[in-house]
Amino acid sequence: MLFFMALFMVRVVIGPSIWDRLLGLNLVATKTIVVIIVFASISDVAFLMDFAIVYALFGFIGTIFVALFLSERQRKLRAREERVNGVGEGKEAN
Repeated sequence: MLFFMALFMVRVVIGPSIWDRLLGLNLVATKTIVVIIVFASISDVAFLMDFAIVYALFGFIGTIFVALFLSERQRKLRAREERVNGVGEGKEAN
């Protein structure tokens, strides 16, 4: 399991795109939740299950917010490029 987490961290570091990095972080968070659940089951510590659920919820919400932020940023960059290139004003894009 730790081997796969290390591979996912390599994906986070080298990318190539921000979406690959976000996916890598999401996979690391998922594997962390699995490790917490397995440890809680083996050691019979019930509160760790609650911790895993809260961690999963925060990870999901965080991923949604980062994805929305990145998509909005890309939309603004495209709109700025279209204004600079004159696309949409009767001019042809180069």
